Amino acid sequence: MSTRQLGPFQVSATGFGCMNVCHAYGPAASDAQAEAVFNAALDAGVTHFDTAALYGFGLSETWVGKFLSKRRSEFTLASKCGMQGVDVEGDGKLVRVIDGRPATIRQTCEDALKRLNTDVIDLYYLHRWDKQVAIEESVGALADLITAGKIRAIGLSEVSSDTLRRAHREHPIAALQTEYSLWTRNPEISVLQTCRELGTAFVAFSPVARGFLAGTASDPSVFTPKDIRMGMPRFHGDALAHNQLWLDTYKTIAADVGCTPAQLAIAWLLHQGDDILPIPGTGNPAHAVENARADQVTLSAELLARLDALINQGTVMGGRYNAQAEREVDTETFSAT
Repeated sequence: MSTRQLGPFQVSATGFGCMNVCHAYGPAASDAQAEAVFNAALDAGVTHFDTAALYGFGLSETWVGKFLSKRRSEFTLASKCGMQGVDVEGDGKLVRVIDGRPATIRQTCEDALKRLNTDVIDLYYLHRWDKQVAIEESVGALADLITAGKIRAIGLSEVSSDTLRRAHREHPIAALQTEYSLWTRNPEISVLQTCRELGTAFVAFSPVARGFLAGTASDPSVFTPKDIRMGMPRFHGDALAHNQLWLDTYKTIAADVGCTPAQLAIAWLLHQGDDILPIPGTGNPAHAVENARADQVTLSAELLARLDALINQGTVMGGRYNAQAEREVDTETFSAT
């Protein structure tokens, strides 16, 4: 697989997002399934694995540590703090909490190192900016972790250009991660350009539109009750019906190109710039290999223009998050038309 720069690291152009294996889109995989999909991705040439304290409330990090520690030298490890499961009521039930206080960041990192079975995390993101804490304070705590040898580089997730600039003045930000795909163009408003000005790599999560562009998530009746897409406007009602109108055309384009719909979505991202690193996730080993091979798909300028005209912020209906989740992020949004 071709490689790209991720801060100080040279990694595979397409990485692996470790959320899907145990979090967000349905029941967690078995231990055997998790081990199989991680190793399939690594064997296919993926050298960038992205996890978080939040995913499975620590289970994703635990699995990475358990199943990949013997191959630790073969990949760059990214994880996240600032949003994790907390036993708020003292009843043993964990709930998702955003907390960017320095003490919490330090403790989350210590816990992550144990789960990941490693001495250092290569790239450590602030998963969400805790708006009750100055971004400079949270980034300063992450910088202290670099000094302590706990992490090697700092990343941010779901922040705006202004917040990125503020953070970067406190300490260089190696990577910014947010949703980016044919159907989520928000980074094109300004943060992608800011990343390029600052020399910050851009990591694109949900590159296949949470399964929609893979053709596997166009019918919400198959979602489990706890699937996070149940609360996402694009997957319901008039918005879903509208978005389904162009899906068959998109699949036809993929067939004409000679790749899968998921590969086409990832390839489109790879063609947007050498500084963009998609991190598709899956719980299926075969799909992990399929995604890793997306960098073999070459798209002409004419085909890229056709895709841009078919799927963009004007042809996709519905917000990417519900109202609560929108309040928790700091990303720019397109003006309503």
